[in-house]
Amino acid sequence: MSEQLRAYRYALDLTAAQASVVAQHAGAARWAYNHALATKFRALDERQAAIKQAVESGADPGVAAKQAPKIPTKPAIQKALNQAKGDDRSGQDGLCPWWHTVSTYAFQSAFADADRAWSNWLDSITGRRSGRRVGRPRFKAKHRSRDSFRIHHDVKNPSIRPDTGYRRIIVPRIGSLRAHSSTKPLCRALARGAVIQSITISRGGHRWYASVLIKQAATEVVATRAQRQAGTVGVDLGVRSLAALSTGETISNPRHLNAARTRLVKAQRALSRTRKGSNRRRNAARLLGRRHQEVSERRASALHAVTKKLATGWATIAIEDLNVAGMTSSARGTVERPGRNVKAKAGLNRAILDAAPGEFRRQLAYKTGWYGSTLVLINRFYPSSRTCSACGARAKLTLADRVYRCAACGLTADRDVNAAINLAVQAAVAPGMEETRNARRAVADHPHPAGSQSSTVLKREGHRACVAATPDRRRSGHPSEAESEVASASVLVT
Repeated sequence: MSEQLRAYRYALDLTAAQASVVAQHAGAARWAYNHALATKFRALDERQAAIKQAVESGADPGVAAKQAPKIPTKPAIQKALNQAKGDDRSGQDGLCPWWHTVSTYAFQSAFADADRAWSNWLDSITGRRSGRRVGRPRFKAKHRSRDSFRIHHDVKNPSIRPDTGYRRIIVPRIGSLRAHSSTKPLCRALARGAVIQSITISRGGHRWYASVLIKQAATEVVATRAQRQAGTVGVDLGVRSLAALSTGETISNPRHLNAARTRLVKAQRALSRTRKGSNRRRNAARLLGRRHQEVSERRASALHAVTKKLATGWATIAIEDLNVAGMTSSARGTVERPGRNVKAKAGLNRAILDAAPGEFRRQLAYKTGWYGSTLVLINRFYPSSRTCSACGARAKLTLADRVYRCAACGLTADRDVNAAINLAVQAAVAPGMEETRNARRAVADHPHPAGSQSSTVLKREGHRACVAATPDRRRSGHPSEAESEVASASVLVT
């Protein structure tokens, strides 16, 4: 029987003592992560020096790489730390004599995170990892990194569990933490046989949040009768309206960033007037982070409401495979070739990122699996806005044209609704051919379900992501000088 992971996130109402303990655990996890990275970088320097010395002595580079010292991983790092950590209870000095005041899982999870960051970096520079380039792992600064730690337990003898009632969660070494909302959905999942794997506690703004990860048996969910009767809906994402549906309904854009602009500007200006390193600056930075967290939570709540409505209301949801990173790229250009309308493009970029089309797609991707519906990604190069949804004719439009008027059949419709109808029609085209003819006898671009080979090409978008929605349009060309240097350096670290 297959299994799946699912997380339940809760805001916590902590006492002053609990907040202090939680912050201590987050600091211990940050220290452990930095310690693991420092150990790895020292080992990398020693390995590269050993390989260089062996090659200069006439040894084969491949043989020298196999004989050079390896980069230590979590077990080796943890074993070495146990010998040098010390203990302030007995007056023994060491690297972290305070280790006994926090859960050992805070250290272990940080070591595992360091291993994952390291492997992602190596896999990226050696070509084993697709998507945009993953940078060199960085150390976590106390006042700049996100406070977070993860605690595991023995699933056969669980110590992470809901407390009496539906408002508390028991966490080992920390105690019973009160949740701001009801844990009844989590308790119901546990009653159905789910098992808690871990709990991640992190700070967002002025609040602490707990994310409880569970493992449960995967069940096949089919679309309901109401979903099947509703059929397919096309969703055109935008800025003027958050989403336009092929049914004619438009969902207004809340524009959370604009609504909070006054408070954000006030907090940012207060921060700029403080002296670096002062307590006032730290308090001002904390207030600014709180303001940004409020915007983030409101945006996420609005998107969750819309995506759940779509995933539960229709059997098939069709959206465009948007390249958000490319849409929000800067227009400033270079010194030799400066860009035009840079300020206007920057404002458009902020509006697009505030609408969060990437998060919209991410939520739909997993919610359609929860509720039995299907997500279909339409080729990003399909001109849904310029195609008439009645006759299939194509017209030239500018961004200022909000109403689509077809010169061939006389159709007049909202530009976004017309695009959404075209997306719904494209989702109904049977896959299997590069181009097919739809019911209007117009050429239709081939859609692909979310998670297929065509969609995985762009699973991580960035400035180096492929610009094509299908495998036959991948970026081609020779690697740059910097890429060649990274590739040659990867021989030393693998």
